[in-house]
Amino acid sequence: MAEATSPSSAFAIAVAQFAPGADAAANRAEIARLAELAASRGAGLVVFPEYSSYFTPEAGEEWLEASEPVGGPFTQALTVLADRLGVHLVAGMIERLEGERRVANTVVAVAPGAGVVARYRKLHLYDAFGQRESDWVAPGDIGAPELFEAGGLRFGLQTCYDARFPEVTRRIVDAGADVVCMPAEWVRGPLKEAHWRLLATARALENTMYVAAADHAPPIGAGNSMIVDPMGVELATIGEATDVAIAWVSRERIDAVRRINPALELRRFGVSPR
Repeated sequence: MAEATSPSSAFAIAVAQFAPGADAAANRAEIARLAELAASRGAGLVVFPEYSSYFTPEAGEEWLEASEPVGGPFTQALTVLADRLGVHLVAGMIERLEGERRVANTVVAVAPGAGVVARYRKLHLYDAFGQRESDWVAPGDIGAPELFEAGGLRFGLQTCYDARFPEVTRRIVDAGADVVCMPAEWVRGPLKEAHWRLLATARALENTMYVAAADHAPPIGAGNSMIVDPMGVELATIGEATDVAIAWVSRERIDAVRRINPALELRRFGVSPR
């Protein structure tokens, strides 16, 4: 576990890395254990991976059976945990869609005392590198990014393969986000770990914002969950282990970086849907 030094006025956030499986109760228990660990180290927000509620290496009918609505057992457990620990939780889940033979790859943010405060359905499905996520997962509709506040900062959500599309994060920062939470199940493979580290860093650097990227632990995921600051500095990271990594994020750091590098003000292009 890597841990950055706390500045005087900052908010501690964590990325939690583990390998979710097909036992939903075991996944929830591991989330509780890691959230408790992060909270004990001072974190006020913890980001968990994509598919934290349920995961198998190959999607199929069992994903439909394991899916649940937002407000179901998974988010209920997150709500109870957030209330007990007094921390915000962000995690990926398999969401049931009414009248659809596919599920949604959804991220939810849960706040203590408030329940679900933001959600995001993955926009770009992983139909690449020999995979076909769209066979069993429906893409999310393009809408205004949902943000939530914690520690005096605004947080946005996106997922895994979306990191390869810079306009996704750009829309989130344009909506007013200071930090993007990026749950992932970044599949291992030739050069994939390098892609993961490069893309997470680029999304932070080009948008002068923080990125908190939480991946599955190996052997299927690439690991290397990390928190990157607005200058592209990797503040905290996890290698291949199941663990949490904590860093402090602050408005002062964002403002200082944007004074030196006012790239968001200087750009001459916007983002619009295709």
